[in-house]
Amino acid sequence: MRTLGLDYGSARCGCALADPTGTIVTPIDAVARPATRRGLDALAALVVGHAVERVVVGLPLSLSGEESAQTRETREFAGRLGRRLGEGVQVELHDERLTTRMAQRMDGAQTSEDSRAAALMLESWLSTSPSAPDGGSWKGRHDGPASSSSSAGGSRREGGPWQ
Repeated sequence: MRTLGLDYGSARCGCALADPTGTIVTPIDAVARPATRRGLDALAALVVGHAVERVVVGLPLSLSGEESAQTRETREFAGRLGRRLGEGVQVELHDERLTTRMAQRMDGAQTSEDSRAAALMLESWLSTSPSAPDGGSWKGRHDGPASSSSSAGGSRREGGPWQ
């Protein structure tokens, strides 16, 4: 099952794709203004173009687990996206605490901070969710941006980018 991870923000939405086996997560280009009609259309085109069956949207909770205005906005966005994509694509939320901080600390990254955060969140989902392709026992790899080939310096690291 191909999964798309999203790090939602009103200005930009970071995006990352997992391969069909849930082994490799690759950050891809962010989508501008994702809550607009054009932004939702761009996300829908990604879903169709990559045969995505599930979208995981990062849920920005406070460190104590409490919700904020951004959390509510993200929930509303996920609902709108789910309606736009229809019943054939599952949309779910996953805790994204600290993924932006970790993405900021990644050296030599060739993709946007938002898409790196989406990749980190998707890796977390793959490792914990029973809905993940391998039931939440992910031991996969993190690739560099989808547009770079291994000869162009894409970074591939075992066990996630922080290990």
